[in-house]
Formats: sequence, C-alpha cells, structure tokens
Amino acid sequence: MKISDLLKERILVLDGAMGTMIQRYTLTEEDFRGEVFKDHHKPLRGNNDLLSITRPDIIKEIHAAYFESGADIIETNTFSGNSVAQDDYEMAEHVYQINYQSAKIAKEVANEFSAKEPNKPRFVAGSMGPTTKLASMSPDVNNPGFRAITFDQLVVAFKEQAEGLIEGGADLLLIETITDTLNAKAALFAIETVYQEKSISLPIMISGTITDASGRTLSGQTAEAFLISISHMPILSVGFNCALGAKDMRPYLVNVGKKTEVFVSAHPNAGLPNAFGEYDESPEQMGGFIEDFIKNGLVNIIGGCCGTTPEHIKKIAEIAAKYPPRKPEKQPNIPQFSGLEPMEITANTNFVNVGERTNVTGSKKFARLIKEKKYEDALAVALDQVEGGAQIIDVNMDEGMLNSEEEMTAFLNMIASDPEISRVPIMIDSSKWSVIEAGLKCTQGKSIVNSISLKEGEEQFIQQAKLVRKYGAAVIVMAFDETGQADNFEKKIKICERAYNILTKQVGFPPQDIIFDPNILTIGTGIEEHNNYAVDFFNATKWIKENLPGALVSGGVSNVSFSFRGNNVVREAMNSAFLFHGIKHGLDMGIVNAGMIEVYEDIPKDLLEKIEAVLLNKSPEATDDLLTFAESVKGDGKVAVRDMAWRDAPVKERLTHALVKGIVEFIDEDSEEARLLFDEPLEVIEGPLMDGMNVVGDLFGSGKMFLPQVVKSARVMKRSVAYLLPFIEEAKKRGGSEKKNAGKILMATVKGDVHDIGKNIVGVVLACNNFEVIDLGVMVPPEKILEEARKHQVDMIGLSGLITPSLDEMVYLASEMQREGFTIPLLIGGATTSKAHTAVKIAQKYNHPVVHVLDASRSVPVASTLLSDNKEARDVFVANLDVEYEQVREAHNNRAGHKEYISFEAAKANKFKIDWEKEEIRTPKKLGVHVFDDYSIEELSNYIDWTPFFSTWELKGKYPAIFENEYVGEEAKKVFADAQKMLKQIIDEKWLTAKGVYGIWPANTVGEDIEVYDPETGKLIKVLHTLRQQNKKAAAISNLSLSDFIAPKASGKQDYIGGFAVTTGLGIEPFVKRFEEDHDDYSSIMLKALADRLAEAFAELLHKRVRREFWGYVESETLDNEELIKEKYQGIRPAAGYPACPDHTEKPLIFELLDAQKNTGIELTESFAMYPTAAVSGLYFASPHAKYFGLGKIGKDQVQDYAKRKTTTNVYIEKWLSPNLNY
Repeated sequence: MKISDLLKERILVLDGAMGTMIQRYTLTEEDFRGEVFKDHHKPLRGNNDLLSITRPDIIKEIHAAYFESGADIIETNTFSGNSVAQDDYEMAEHVYQINYQSAKIAKEVANEFSAKEPNKPRFVAGSMGPTTKLASMSPDVNNPGFRAITFDQLVVAFKEQAEGLIEGGADLLLIETITDTLNAKAALFAIETVYQEKSISLPIMISGTITDASGRTLSGQTAEAFLISISHMPILSVGFNCALGAKDMRPYLVNVGKKTEVFVSAHPNAGLPNAFGEYDESPEQMGGFIEDFIKNGLVNIIGGCCGTTPEHIKKIAEIAAKYPPRKPEKQPNIPQFSGLEPMEITANTNFVNVGERTNVTGSKKFARLIKEKKYEDALAVALDQVEGGAQIIDVNMDEGMLNSEEEMTAFLNMIASDPEISRVPIMIDSSKWSVIEAGLKCTQGKSIVNSISLKEGEEQFIQQAKLVRKYGAAVIVMAFDETGQADNFEKKIKICERAYNILTKQVGFPPQDIIFDPNILTIGTGIEEHNNYAVDFFNATKWIKENLPGALVSGGVSNVSFSFRGNNVVREAMNSAFLFHGIKHGLDMGIVNAGMIEVYEDIPKDLLEKIEAVLLNKSPEATDDLLTFAESVKGDGKVAVRDMAWRDAPVKERLTHALVKGIVEFIDEDSEEARLLFDEPLEVIEGPLMDGMNVVGDLFGSGKMFLPQVVKSARVMKRSVAYLLPFIEEAKKRGGSEKKNAGKILMATVKGDVHDIGKNIVGVVLACNNFEVIDLGVMVPPEKILEEARKHQVDMIGLSGLITPSLDEMVYLASEMQREGFTIPLLIGGATTSKAHTAVKIAQKYNHPVVHVLDASRSVPVASTLLSDNKEARDVFVANLDVEYEQVREAHNNRAGHKEYISFEAAKANKFKIDWEKEEIRTPKKLGVHVFDDYSIEELSNYIDWTPFFSTWELKGKYPAIFENEYVGEEAKKVFADAQKMLKQIIDEKWLTAKGVYGIWPANTVGEDIEVYDPETGKLIKVLHTLRQQNKKAAAISNLSLSDFIAPKASGKQDYIGGFAVTTGLGIEPFVKRFEEDHDDYSSIMLKALADRLAEAFAELLHKRVRREFWGYVESETLDNEELIKEKYQGIRPAAGYPACPDHTEKPLIFELLDAQKNTGIELTESFAMYPTAAVSGLYFASPHAKYFGLGKIGKDQVQDYAKRKTTTNVYIEKWLSPNLNY
C-alpha cells in the first residue's frame, strides 16, 4: 500500500531522536573510527552518521526499538550526511557511502518488521538535515551581503546525499529542521534533478523549524510564508520539528494546516532543554500535549525530535491509534507569493503595487548607487518603495556597464539582511536569463520572474518555464513571439492564449502563477498607430481575465506616459488615470512608483478630461490637445508644498493657527516663546492657548469644524500644556496662581462595560472647552465613581455605556447618588442609551439634573449651561429639561398602554411555520470547532463597513457618498485619509492580532430551546435558550423566535447551528498607552475605531466563508461588500445582547461551546461585555427563512417560563431583560 493512501486512513507514527539514543551507548572514538576510518587524521567522535558504517549493529538496534514501540516510519541516520556538514570532519568524500549504508540498514530493519506484520507496513525516510552554512544569512554581522555558501554549492551537496539515500533503499525523503528556506529550496531543486535523471519519484516530507517565540524560522520567515515558498513541488507532507516542544508547536501546525491540501507532520522535542541541555518531558507529559492536537485533527504524521526515546514513541503511538487523521481541506487556487511574510491576491485585492525604483534602467539615482557599490544607500531606495506602499519590489540590473549577474546577487543578498524590505516578495526583472537565474538563487521566498516570452521560440520558452517552476517562482510572460512585440489587441490575445496553453498543458504551470504583461506602450506620441495602444491593453486585459482562467495581468505603468517625460504633473496624472481604467478592466498588478501616483479623484478635471481623451482614443485631435494643455501645467508633480506664511505671524496668532489646524510640529518652540511673554507660565494656558481653543470651540459649535479636527486640536493643546507643566510646578513652589477652568467633570464607563471611544471623544471636546476632565476609564464600579467624585470635588459626572446591562448600572448609580446626597448634574451617553430610557428609568431615581447627551457637540453647551454662574440661565435649562422629560415619560406610558400583547402560549401557537418535511437541510462540510490564530488584517480590511466609522467621528453620511456631502465631505476625506494611513501601519507593522473561532454542531429545537449535540458522539452538549415576540401581530404575521429557524427534534430531521467569536483588539493596549502618553487622543481614538471596524469586518468575512466554504450552504454566493453590508445573504448571525436575542447571559454558553477565551483571548466581564472591546460573537443560522428581528417587550408569563428553562430566578432574568419587560 502506498504511504499516501495509508495516511488517509490513519495517523502514521515517525520515530524519535537518533542522537538521544546514541548517547545512551557512551561510545568511544574507536566506535566512530572502526576499521574503515581508523587512520583518519582528525577526531571523529560525535560524527553520528559514520556509525551506519562503523557500528551498524547499534543503528539497527535503535531502528528496531522504535519499530517495536509502534513507529511506522524511521529516519535514516543521515541528519548531517551532507558534504557541507561532513567538511567539518574532512569526510566529504564519504558522503555517498554514509547515505547509502544508512538507508540500506534502515530498509533491512523495516523489511523485517513488515514481514512480521504485513498489515502494518514500515517505511524508511531518508533524513536530509540542515547544513552548517546558510544561503540567506551572512555569518559576518559587519558584512550582511556575504554568504558562506551558494545555492549551487548546496544543490551539489544535497544531490549527492539524495542519490545515496535513494540507491540505498529509502522509501521517501525528509528535508527536516529547516532553518533557512533557501537551503530547503536548494534541496528540492537537487531532489527534482535526481528524479529527472533517474526517472523516479519518491514522496517528499518537508519539516521546518520555528526557532523562537516570534513564530519565524531562523531566516525570518513566518510559517505561512515558509509554506508558500516550498509548495511548488508535489510534496507528501509539510510540518515542523525541533526547537519547540509539542505545546509550543501547536499554533504553527494550526496555521499551516488550514492553508495546505497536503498532509501535516510534527515531530517536536520532549519539551525545552533544561539548564544542562537535557530534555525533561516524560512520555506522559509529552503525550498530553500531543493528544491535544491529535484529537483536534491537526496532524497526519506524528513523532519526536530531540530528547524523545522509544518510550515517548510508544506513548505517542497509543494516542495516535485512538483518533482519525487530519482531513486536508481543498484550498482555493489563488496567487500566493512570499518574502518573509505571505502575500495572497484574492477576489478582494483591488490592485498590487510593484515598486519600480530599484531598477537601474528607470532610476538614475539607483543606478548611480549600484555602480558606486553603495548598497546600503541603494537599500534606502528599496525601503522607500515599501514604505510608500509597494507590496512587491521589482529589481532590475540590466545596464551595459554592470556585471548584472553579480549586482543582482549582491543586492538581493543585501535585501535579505533588511527585514523591513525582505518581508515583501521580490520581482526579479531582467531581459537576460542568466541574471534571472542568479536572482532566483538568492530569494528564499516565492518570487516572480519578470519575464520570459516566446520571442526565441517554444523550446527555449518551455525550458525556462520549467526552471522557473523548479526554483519555486511565479512568472510574467511578455506578449512577444517569434515575430516580435504584440502591439494590437489581436496579437496580444493570440500570444497570451498560446503561452497559457503551453504553460498549463505542457509544462504543468499552475494558472495562478502565470502573469501576463500584454505590453503597456507609450501613447500621446503624435504617431497615429500609437493612438489605440492603451485601449488595446485594456481590452486585452479584460479578454485574458475572461478567457484564461486563473491568470493575472501586470505591466510597467510608467511606459504609458513616457512621451511626457519632463512634465511630472501630466505623467503622474496619466499614470493614475491609466491605472484607474486598467483596474476596471482587470489589471491585477503594475510596476509603479507607489509613493508618486496622483490620486485619481484629485486630478484637475480639465487635465483629466484631456488625458482620458488620449487614453481612450476619443478623437484624432486628443494628443495635440493634451500637448498644448500640458504646457500650462508643467511642474515637479506630486511634491508637497506647505504654506508656511503663518509662521511669520506673532506667537499668539501662531498658537491659534496651530490649534485650529492641529499642527503639533512647532508647538514646543511656540509655547516657549509665549512663556517668555508672560510673568507666569499659567498665563500662557489661560491666555493665548484658551483664546485659540475658544476659536476651536466656536468653529465646532457653528459646524465649521468637525470632530476629527477638534481631537487634533486637543492633541496640540495637550502637548503645549505638557511642555509648560514643569514651569507651572516651579511657579507653584514660588507661590504662583492656580489654573482656572470652566468646571471639573468626572467621566467613566460603568461597571461591566469596556467600551470607551465615545466617552473619550466627549472628554476631548470638553477639555478643548476649558473643562477639567477626570477620566476613570472603563468597568468602573459605582462606589469608585462616587468616591472619586467626592475626592476631586467634581462639578458633574458623565456616565457612558454601550451594552444593555450598562443601562441598569446607570439607574443604580443615579439611585446611589440620591441616597448619598449628591446634588451635581449627571450626564448620560453611549450607543445603547436614549432620551426615553434616561427620562423614564434614570431621571426618576435622582432629584437633580440628569441629561442624555446625544453626541459630543451637545456636551459642551449642556455642561456650560449647567455649570454656568448665570443662575437664571441654569434654572431655565433645568425647568425646560423637566418639562421635556415629563413629556417623554407620558408619551412612553401612552405607547405602552396602547400596545397590545398576547400570552406566551398564544405567541408560541403563532410561531413561524416551516414545512420541515419538504425542507432541504445542507449538511455542513466542517463540523466542530475551528480556530484562526492570526488572521490577515489586510484581508479583513477589504470588508470594512466605513459608514459607522464616520459616525464615530460624528460625521453623518453613508460611505462613500459622504465624500460628496457639501457640509462634511472634505473633513470626511481627511479623516478617511488618516484612517487609511493608520490602517496601513496596523497591517505593515502588525499592531493588532486578529483571532477567531467558529463552530458548527448538529442541533434541533425542543420547545423554545435549541439543543446542541457533539458532532462525533451525537450526545447533548449544550442547550441554548430563545425568546419569542409577544406583541400582537396582524393576521398572517408570526411571533418570531430564533428557535423557529432550527428543525424540531420531533421532525426527525437533523439540523445544525453555528457560533463564532472574533477579535481584532489583541495587541492594542501598548499603542493606546503610547498615544495617550504622547497626549495624542486623535490617534488613540482612531486606533480604537479602526480596531472596532476590523472586528466587524472579521465577523462579516468569517460569516461569508462559513456560508461558502465551511458550512457550504451557498457555495455559489457572489455578493459584493455593499450587498454584504445590506445583509443580502442567506442566513443570519444574531448576537447575544442584540435585538433578536437581548439576553446577555446566553453569551457564556456560546463561549463555552467555542472555548472562546482559550481560542481567541476574548474575555467576558461580569456584565458579559467582551474584552478586548474590538470583538464580535454570535450564532449562525443557515435556514433560507431565517431573518433578523427585534424581540420587543415580553410578558411575565414568558419570563417565568424562561427562568425555569434556564434554571434560575425570575428576579435574575428581570434584571438582564429589564429593557424588554412589558410590566
């Protein structure tokens, strides 16, 4: 039986550590020398691989011990059996014999055991361990471009080893303990060469090594980038070994397992080494960790590395026999590339920027630096491209006076030394094959070759394509053939189709690794034949995307505007317009100067009209019209020109300007200059700074400034105050005056609630208007709030909350303020609060002003009036408030009186009825719980619903139409630009970690409850409780409950339910703390707002994947982001605490099903709020009948029934469902 077939049936067990077992024999120098090497001139003790020749009895004994313990696969004793490692002993000439003998004796033992147990075949894996020299890293810190070994030398070493192992009888080859992926790629290259020469093919196992807590290989790659880099050959398995114990290896197995269709292996150490370099983890301890990821379906092959013995393997084999193997999942055929980090191009990837400036033919500066061997300075050019937004960098060294192969090697080696640059994939660009090949031998990631073509005929094209594939790269194919360059639509598509068929049908190239460049040619030349070049490119791009499945389209964008060189304004605008239309036609990537592309929307309309007339060949006169117009717009293009005239104004005016514009750059020097104008430093704050903030307040109050601008103003104010503070403290010691303010306000998010964005914004706005704000933070108990209010003698308390239980906390705090004799005003705010609840529930508990504040802009006039010295104005405000709230209470009581409710029994009789006999229920593809340890924030960003983001900043309008709003449009654009900039930092610098978990389980309804069953045993594991609408409905309209959408147990039909929890808030705290320490409220609020949006995006994306992939009940769904936001999909994902399921106490049940705290790091507070706050959780219902609804009010009869079902008291339920009670 083939090993690949066996792996589908059961988990196979790999042996343990050869070195650990050899140590037990306490061998001498003579054992290593034997008769064969007795005269060797260097000591050989420790060269374990030699023992296969000198003491084969010991090696066979160790192999037999592992087979006896239950191993299915043993590794040959050849971990260091390559010429690079054997050079240390000057034994390189014996490498073939070492490998041949090792494989031979291992096979002999395997055959003995297979003969004894024919139903349990044994296999020999030829071990190909790491070399002592690395191809991606320099051993000399002072010379990062130096390499102790080349790719070609490694290929020779690994080829010799592979030949010995194969001819000795190995059943498969294992490239293991990979610390440098480029070394592994050289091993794969060598193995494929041997296979081609011998016309054979053995299975290949790949096993990398994560070296530390960073989760990367020694050469810096993430686990996913490593996987992408070695996936070009048909491998049997991929996994990890060494460096980590089983417990620490788990997340990397999860990460790789969910990204590959091949089998997954693991052979971890017996824990981590102790102070003496020994491994202490017993078989039972190690077995406990291993059982965890075996039973969770993470592996197909399991064994041990350092410190593991036959006793460990016996325990592992016993555990492995109890569980089924991991079932590899079908992966989408999407383009994947890698540097140190992975890069995927998905349906949601709009366009990939390929940085163009590391090209000696396109950048004079870069060419000069390369010629002068100033590689460090040349690296700065590459870094600038990455920081400017390049997701791939194109490197070209084609210049007549350069040794292009040498320079390509030198520069790519330097890039490998800079993780900020090498995290992105490399595009190796040359018209010379030898230069391309030199580059391929330097990149450990999956790079892109730019380019090959049919120019020299099919034979050379096929040969080069096969080599590109063998090196593990993707390829760009230029639209050239034997007759030359394709310069019209017909030629472009003919050549591309021909190349596609050759690559996919003859070479075996995956379509997703083929990128066509249909030639972006220069327009606006005045030559009539050139007029349709851009149109032909657009049409060819569209044709390729429609007719050559999986292939991508790219091009050198700056070529299109070459006739306008010298006029950067026109060039940048033309490049931008070309991209706009190219992307609409399907252009996936392009070589551009990412930091110097004009924003399409910002191109002046008159210039854009002329450019598009040329691009789209609208008229024969278009080129002449643009040439004439271009003379009037010459300039340096996208160069930021700052108006600095304000710096010439007096310092008081400069401070006001800085505050209004949010400019922090000069605030220290201006604060110092202002300080010298006054007797007391406090006078700077009470004088020019408050004058400036009053201007800000007036502009904000009149609607001429917007919240994001005010928050930036606060940042400037805080920086200035921070600068002046030491001088103020010094003045106090001398008896100086104290600062006066408009009032002291204490702010807090109530107990159990962790949401604080709105509170922080209100605090900033109040501080900008000369109120002293004392912010107690989140989850503040009522006694703490009142204690601090007394301690600081505050003039007002402001409470915030987002979740519904916070409403009860506010009611309680108001009653406590009354009981303890407070008389100060109470402000109420937050997303879940309302004027009605404040009037009906909170204000009734406190005999002094209680005001619901709708947004930050209202907080200032309310606070100013309530704390005003003008008693008459204050009394009028309070009197009007009392009248208003009384009217609200009366209206509420009238509505409650008129609204009709039915009994719970009647509501159940009027449930939503589904004919379950006719209903088709789709069996989910993946049952059980599944975890996402580090989901791509970049991918999530494509699913952001931006409209609520603008609401956070109190900019009202729907995205993207908000940008056209004459009132808030400009500010919306600015805050959106700031958000995009920070979002890029979040992604590039990994500020946040996204973790998620989802589960799908068999389920049925029993009465009003939903029973959830174990997918494997069918046993009941959890009961979820639902609530039903009780308001009287019109005829033929049902009283809905979530339980209506799950098949009743009595129907005999098996239905299913899902659950999920996601967060994008892990890692946020240090950045928030940094911003707050830097007095930068704007960035702090921005980060929290983006984290919230990303969490919602994660929920949206995960639900989409559940529908299409994991549950798979609508595999053909093709909704765009706008349709997802509008909830056009089949099924729902209601959350506990929200309208259909307002009971927050159901949330722990969902968390228990998902083991959400362990799997995501999300914690529940005592009020069942989630922390981090950027988190979403809920349930999945797949029924096409399922829809979102609001529960509304319910009666006491349902509360009593619900409490009974949940085995709790009526009082407890009434506390949590207080807003939903009709009594």
